[in-house]
Amino acid sequence: VVELFGPVPAGVLVDATVGGGGHAEALLSAHDHLSLLGLDRDEDALAASSERLAGFGDRVRIVRARFDELGVVVRSTGAEGVVGVLFDLGVSSPQLDEAERGFSYRHDAPLDMRMDRRQERSAHDVVNTTSPQELARILQRYGDERFSRRIADAIVRHRPVDTTTELAEIVRDAIPAAARRTGGHPAK
Repeated sequence: VVELFGPVPAGVLVDATVGGGGHAEALLSAHDHLSLLGLDRDEDALAASSERLAGFGDRVRIVRARFDELGVVVRSTGAEGVVGVLFDLGVSSPQLDEAERGFSYRHDAPLDMRMDRRQERSAHDVVNTTSPQELARILQRYGDERFSRRIADAIVRHRPVDTTTELAEIVRDAIPAAARRTGGHPAK
C-alpha cells in the first residue's frame, strides 16, 4: 500500500476505512507530501486512529462517517486536492476480538454487530424480527449463502436468538453435514 501511493502527487489521501490507523500511519510516515482524511463509523476505531496519528498534527483529520459518505465528507471538510482513496473493507480484528461487540461466534456474547453503535437496529433486532423471506434474501445477497432459506427458517424456529454462539449453532445445524466439512465454521 505504501509503495502504491508513493507516486501520487502532493495532496489529501482519503482513508475511507481508517480503523486503527495502521495504513494511515505507514503512509504518512513514508510520504511527507500527503495529508490524510480518515473516515470510520466505529467510535473505538476513531479513538484508536486519532491517538495513533496524533503525532502527524494538522496533516490528519479524522471524521466519523461511513465510507459511502465520502463525497459529502470531502466537500464538507473542505479537503481539496484529493489525490487518492484507500478502502480496506471488512470487519476489523478488534471488532472480532471484543466479545461485547457481538460480531464473533468465538465468544458467547449478546448479538449486536453494529459498526456504529449509534444505530438503533442491531443484529439481535434483525435476527429476531425480520421475516424468513427477508432473512433469506439478506443472507443470499450479502453473504452469498446457498443455504440461505434453510438458515432463515432455522433462525425463525429458534427465536428468540440472543447470543452469537446461539446464532452460530443454528447456522451450523441448518447447513447439511456434507457441506459443513469444507471451509471452516459455516457461521463464518
